[in-house]
Amino acid sequence: MSGHSKWSNIQHKKGKTDLTRASVFTKLGKAITIAAQHGGGDPDINFSLRLAIEKAKSANMPKDNIERAISKGTGDGKDGEALQEVLYEGFGSGGVAMLVQAVTDNLNRTVSEVKYVFGKNNGTMGNSGSVKWQFDQKGVFLVSTEELANKNIDKDDFSLHLMDAGVDDIRESIEGLEILGPRESFQKISEVVAESDIILEDSGLQWVAKETAEVDNEACAQVEKLIEALEELDDVDVVYTNLYDQ
Repeated sequence: MSGHSKWSNIQHKKGKTDLTRASVFTKLGKAITIAAQHGGGDPDINFSLRLAIEKAKSANMPKDNIERAISKGTGDGKDGEALQEVLYEGFGSGGVAMLVQAVTDNLNRTVSEVKYVFGKNNGTMGNSGSVKWQFDQKGVFLVSTEELANKNIDKDDFSLHLMDAGVDDIRESIEGLEILGPRESFQKISEVVAESDIILEDSGLQWVAKETAEVDNEACAQVEKLIEALEELDDVDVVYTNLYDQ
């Protein structure tokens, strides 16, 4: 859930129990709806929608739920719904920078809930622009070590193809590869990955901290608690920070 590594966030999501499945489906449905709202309901020509549908399917979201979410976005039938994407900025303990990405049909409700959670967990909301400058929006792709081994991928050759597609950073860890590139290269990088027949752990546009911050254990624990509380809000999609993985 911290700044430069996305693996902990994936593991956190995989640890969700069935008790939170409805909330997870709600958030996935909103992502589908807003993608359809912006680019239409055909995933063959709406890349963002195709990506949102793939994520929903990987979470075993029922087909009816997916179709209903698309209808809300396109305005078909009585389920038409106007959603807005919003990005809140703030600070956690130790001055950790935080971006809170949300999707909502009621801005007043969402900002009130987010502000309350910040205040309750030793954090503060920031003004527009106070935090965002510390992050870049990038395409992020995660490939597990197991997937690389199963597909017998030559990492050097694969990396060269990725660089040609516009990737500007490849980070290797025990979990696998974290591939980062500019948002404008997202689709081209996706195509290179697809050509290699690789199944991704996750992919999407994410806010990546330009530099990470280290804080003491107490502040780190408080920030993690704040992140969890924010992500429990139905309107909050994901939380990004510049907290260094400890």
